[in-house]
Amino acid sequence: MSESLPLLNSLKKQSKKQSLSNSLVKKLLVFFTLAAIFITIILQFLIIEPKQLEVERKKNFIFFVTDGTGPNYVTLTRNYKQFINNNDYAELLQLDQHLSGTSRTRSNSSWVTDSAAGATAFSCLLKTYNGAIGVDHHQNPCGTVLEAAKMANYLTGLVVTTRITDATPASFSAHVDYRSQEDQIAEQQISSGMVDLMIGGGLQHFVSGGRKDGRDIIKELGSNWTTANDPASFFNVYNQKNITESEVTLPFISLFEMGDVPFQIDVENMAYSGPSLKEESELALRLLHSSPDNEKGFFLLIEGSRIDHCGHNNDAACIPRELMAFDEAFNYVKTFADEHPDEDFILFSTSDHETGGMTISRQITSDYPDYIWYPEVLAKVKHSGHYMAQQLLTKNNVDEKFLKKTLFADWLGIEDYTKEDIKQILSLIESRNSGFLQDYINNMVGIRARIGFSTHGHSAIDVNTYLHANSESLLNYAFQRVRGNRENTEFGSLVVEFLGLNMTAANEYASGINHGPLFAATENIDEYHNNI
Repeated sequence: MSESLPLLNSLKKQSKKQSLSNSLVKKLLVFFTLAAIFITIILQFLIIEPKQLEVERKKNFIFFVTDGTGPNYVTLTRNYKQFINNNDYAELLQLDQHLSGTSRTRSNSSWVTDSAAGATAFSCLLKTYNGAIGVDHHQNPCGTVLEAAKMANYLTGLVVTTRITDATPASFSAHVDYRSQEDQIAEQQISSGMVDLMIGGGLQHFVSGGRKDGRDIIKELGSNWTTANDPASFFNVYNQKNITESEVTLPFISLFEMGDVPFQIDVENMAYSGPSLKEESELALRLLHSSPDNEKGFFLLIEGSRIDHCGHNNDAACIPRELMAFDEAFNYVKTFADEHPDEDFILFSTSDHETGGMTISRQITSDYPDYIWYPEVLAKVKHSGHYMAQQLLTKNNVDEKFLKKTLFADWLGIEDYTKEDIKQILSLIESRNSGFLQDYINNMVGIRARIGFSTHGHSAIDVNTYLHANSESLLNYAFQRVRGNRENTEFGSLVVEFLGLNMTAANEYASGINHGPLFAATENIDEYHNNI
């Protein structure tokens, strides 16, 4: 018995150690199990639901409109650019690299739309009658994507080269029965609080010297608005290196021309102190992007407005200069978007219609036509037909010598003029018919360049669409929604979906706006395009 005690004690000790070891293992297992559960919960919170931790990315949509531009205009401009740069067919426009599809353009009232119905299709996502600004075909005001964006706390802006009250910008920012109600459009753009920034022309509809009611809306603005309504004031703001630290705040208005901005072809050959479309766009982006009120992003309309006016005038030399200026602005905005990868940018561009029914290669004799056109003829022209006609009508004692030296040699670069040309132009000057005078001058260019036009109005051909986004995934997202041949009412849907807009609320807002003419009855005609 005494010999077995040491063995028993040894077994008890081993048993006690084993018990302690098992207890420790159990505690460690519980610890690691709890730790694993805790880590799993943390990982699920961080990985499975990242949107709860991310700061929401700002979203910015830039809607470009090349007013009146058909695919024929793009071809003309590309060929012209290749010629003046002495390059071959490999040189493209910036737009060419972003082609996404085509757009059908008819309005509710005609197979051939006007700019008002075309732009309202973009802004309100519906078809309406020619001449309508932000109203449906029953003349009920319809909410626009710009208004819906503002109501969703996005900043909004308009940048144009025509009057800010013209059809396209008006259709995004106002509601009237007829596009000619520009005084009312101006008042709505200011009083609605929907537009944070306006840059372009059209000051005449905001000041007493141009308005029918004698009001000066600019003076009524007070200190709430930042104003820069002449070229010098524009560039005082533009040249500030750090706008965020300046006194320039939104809302901002810079209408540096009483009417439209001069044609680009004239700007390039005269002393002009106003900004280009690129400079307008650059200032707009800087102001909207850097504003302390920019919490979610912005919606910005940029229009190459006067391309359309070149077409109405059948001015072949005017078209490529105006479209190249737009292309430069588009390229700047694209670069700006790409330089901000921490935000989402979608750039979409299209036209409301084609103007002029322009053809590249024109048969000028009864013989079998030549397969040719001559960009060098356009390159020699230094002014728009509109500018030349106005100059001839305002000068005293225009004679044959002046026509030969100034009009033909200096302005048109034409040497093969005829005695009949001189006779006809002198006769039109004497009769003071500016429209026919302009037509004659532009036709002298068109015949020699082999460019023809079928109308001074619009045509019904489909127009191109272009798309860019600052990430591949965002580009694919947008492309799926606009690719191919689309109705012009579909493009606003991309804005609505991307920015998460409530069009029902926008329609309710618009329904209370007084849209009928305040002055004498206004017919549904586009008076402005007479003798542009």
